[in-house]
Amino acid sequence: MKTLKKNGLALAALLASLLPSQAWAFAPGMEEKIADVMVWFVIILVPIALIYLFWKVHVLPEVFAEKHHHPQKHGIQVVCLLSLLFGGLLWPIAWLWAFTRPVGYKIAYGTDKHDDYFLKPDGEHADKPMDLAVVDDEMMLLKEKLEGLSQKREVIVRNQQAAAEKNDA
Repeated sequence: MKTLKKNGLALAALLASLLPSQAWAFAPGMEEKIADVMVWFVIILVPIALIYLFWKVHVLPEVFAEKHHHPQKHGIQVVCLLSLLFGGLLWPIAWLWAFTRPVGYKIAYGTDKHDDYFLKPDGEHADKPMDLAVVDDEMMLLKEKLEGLSQKREVIVRNQQAAAEKNDA
């Protein structure tokens, strides 16, 4: 019954749309007023929106570097700003730079994070000197890696014992 009602309403709507209807009549000069508003919209608002979008896309590498505590985030920020001036030519370089970790930086400075990561007032390293914070962070990473390797070793030993028991049986 419900589907019959729905089908009937759909058929009535289709037939009503096929009937001739009266055309919309605008007041004299209304088209020109609408065209004037559209022109001002296109001349003023669209370029502003495009410039804003261009700017937001070009600072994405900077935002990514800031979020992931890239040690050279200020350099990435400079390349992003220069990319804005040069019409986006340097943007791919900034993007690649933001997604890479400099190998020599960790060797030279002992960390692959920006100094701001260790100086956060509410962070875990807030009350420690920079050198001690870097060492503590490295120790924490090594402990996590050691725990993972210990778990992996336990799995390998269990698999070897199960294989030995299977061969004995």
